[in-house]
Amino acid sequence: MPESTATPEPAAVPLDEIVPYAIFFALIAVGVLYFVGAEEGAMSVFHGTMVHELVHDGRHVLGFPCH
Repeated sequence: MPESTATPEPAAVPLDEIVPYAIFFALIAVGVLYFVGAEEGAMSVFHGTMVHELVHDGRHVLGFPCH
């Protein structure tokens, strides 16, 4: 049997099919960045320290100061 030397070509994905997913994941990333980096003090969305304590260690790992 002869060996096949053809290499498979990747399928082209139209940009208009990728854009909604890119926007969705960008919004999720901005939300996560907000909660990890800025959810405390006078500008907080949720009152109290529940969210701050939930993401506290992640803040230090990512280099956000929090105290």
